[in-house]
Amino acid sequence: METLLIDLKSQILELAPEFLQFPLGHMLSIVPVISVFASLFALTTWVERKGLGRIQNRLGPNRVGPVGILQPMADGLKMIFKEDIVPRSADKVVHFLAPILLVIPTMLALSVIPYGEQLVPIDLDAGILFFFAIGGAAELIVFMAGWSRRNKYAMLGAMRAIAQMISYEVPLILSSIVVIMMAGSLSLVDIVASQSGAFWNWHVATPWGFAGFLIFLTAALAESNRSPFDIPEAESEIIAGHMTEYSGFKYALFFLAEYLGLFAMTGLAITLFLGGFHAPLPFLDFIPAPFWFFGKFAFLIALFIWIRGTLPRLRMDQLMGFAWKFLLPMTLITFAAGATWHYAGHGILGWILCTPMVAVPYVVLGRALTKGQNIKKRVYRFAD
Repeated sequence: METLLIDLKSQILELAPEFLQFPLGHMLSIVPVISVFASLFALTTWVERKGLGRIQNRLGPNRVGPVGILQPMADGLKMIFKEDIVPRSADKVVHFLAPILLVIPTMLALSVIPYGEQLVPIDLDAGILFFFAIGGAAELIVFMAGWSRRNKYAMLGAMRAIAQMISYEVPLILSSIVVIMMAGSLSLVDIVASQSGAFWNWHVATPWGFAGFLIFLTAALAESNRSPFDIPEAESEIIAGHMTEYSGFKYALFFLAEYLGLFAMTGLAITLFLGGFHAPLPFLDFIPAPFWFFGKFAFLIALFIWIRGTLPRLRMDQLMGFAWKFLLPMTLITFAAGATWHYAGHGILGWILCTPMVAVPYVVLGRALTKGQNIKKRVYRFAD
């Protein structure tokens, strides 16, 4: 499958004039990424709404098309034709640019992820460095969105969103550094290659890797403003955060950027911890690598939907305390566990030494974080 796609690209380039081959080659690498993930965005919104409907004992979308499958198309058309309202006192240039600029970094982040052995849109020697560097622009763009309206509520919402993004970016990056240390490379292609073979070679199949994977997923949820970390746009808190007073297609671009950011984080989690496009067992290698990548991708997206329908929203103090008092210390502990695993020889001795190094601090830090809080078991009530 990968060879077929590469051969098709080569044949198209051969037919094009020489002066068009360079830009056309880049377009043929970029357009499939945009098309695939834009389609996944539409499909994911439908699956999420149907899944949340089942979790909450309701139907979800069911009017537009068979089982509501055309609902994303209806929502897109609605957003395109809705009136674009710009506040009178807004900085109109910044107000216009913010939602557009927010989509660009997420698309660029998706371009460095390897989807197959030969399906790497942009193969950089420091791919993971580029991923986090381009993702760092999101904080500035969120500030632009909040500041452009000259509205105190939007500005406060933007500052709160930035505080959350910076706080959870620290454990997100640190949990990735452990993988870089173990793989010995900043290249995402090399990191995937270091996990070749069977699933027990994946980084998640180690004590430090499992802890790092959970930390990464938690921080990725917070970076993507997903439940239970969706405080930046919590209507019950400060209206809709930095998206206050945005309407029409501009609001839809914020929505698109949020999902594309989640897709990029999910792809990076697969690359760093779940073996990337590799099959779990060698005899399954006859299945094309992209199918394995997107199979893992679908599993993690389903997990995120389940979390959204299950966990309540955190308070701001709980959110910040969780990042600095629990995730950050646990991330630093994974450094020590990873080093111990490396020098212990990756065997039974490594499991014996590393497992308590991760498990004991998890229990101690978790109890310290919840000390003094009156936590009661939730009672669920379902409609007849």
